[in-house]
Amino acid sequence: MLASVTHPLSALAPRQRELIEAWLPGIEIEADMSWKSAETAVLRARAGEQLVVVKAGRTSDHHTEREIRAHREWTGPWVRRGRAARMLHADVDAEILVTEYLPGALVQGTAAAAETDTYVQAGELLRAYHSQVAVEDSDYESRMNAKALAWLDGPHRIAPELADELAAMVRSWPSTAVTCVPTHGDWQGRNWLHDDGVLRVIDLGRAGLRPAAADFERLAVQEFAWHPGAEEAFLSGYGMDPREPDAWFRGRARAAIGTACWSYRVGDQDFEAQGHRMIADVLAEAA
Repeated sequence: MLASVTHPLSALAPRQRELIEAWLPGIEIEADMSWKSAETAVLRARAGEQLVVVKAGRTSDHHTEREIRAHREWTGPWVRRGRAARMLHADVDAEILVTEYLPGALVQGTAAAAETDTYVQAGELLRAYHSQVAVEDSDYESRMNAKALAWLDGPHRIAPELADELAAMVRSWPSTAVTCVPTHGDWQGRNWLHDDGVLRVIDLGRAGLRPAAADFERLAVQEFAWHPGAEEAFLSGYGMDPREPDAWFRGRARAAIGTACWSYRVGDQDFEAQGHRMIADVLAEAA
C-alpha cells in the first residue's frame, strides 16, 4: 500500500528540494511509491494538471545516475511508442529526476503475470531496447568476476563450504571479450505496467551496458519458472535466444551470489532465500 507523505518533499535532501521547487513550482506530493529496501525515494506528485514521478537518490548507489543515462540515451524506442515515461527534468550531481507518470498496474501479482501476451510484449520491448547499440568489452567478465568475489568476501549467510566452492569456480573462469548492449538490469514483472492490454516499462535504476542475456536472469528464476509458457512467449517476442550456454551459466552464478549477499545486507529475507535457491541450482548444475 502506498504511504502518504506527511510534509511536501520531506523525503528529499535540501538540494533536491530546491531543484524540484524550481522545476515544478507549487508541486503537490500525493504518495510515496518507494520500495522498502530501495535507496531511492519515488514520489507521485501533481504539477498543475500533470501527474509526475520524482525519483531521488538517498545514497551514492548510482541508481539515479544510471536511470538518467538510460532516459537520455536509450529509452527513445519505448517513449516514441508510449511504452516508457518521458524524462522532464534531471540533475546527475543532485541525484534527482522527474518523469511523466505512466498509467497502469504493476504486472507482478496480477492476472497479467500469467498471460501469454504479457511476455510477447515484454520480449518485443526488450529486443527494441537491446538492438540500439552493441559494444565489445574485453574487461566485462573480469570486472563481474571480481565483483562476485568481493560479495563473497563481505558479509553474507552462504555456508562457508559453499562460498569456498563458488569462489573457486569464479576464479577458474576465463576473461573473454563479450558484446554488451543497453540493458534494463531488472527486467521482471514488478517493473512492467499493464494498462488495458498495453505493457509499459518503469524503473531503470540498474540500466547499463551488459550482455543481452543479463536481462533474462531475473525472469529465469521467477516468471519463467512460475508461469507455464512464459519463456516461449517471451522468446517469440524477442525473436531469438541470446543465452550462450557457458556465458549464461557464469552470469546466473554471479547473479545468485549477488542476490544472496545484497539481500542479506539490506534485510530482504525473501529475496535472500531466492538467492540461496539460485546458488543451489547453479552448484547442482556444475556438479
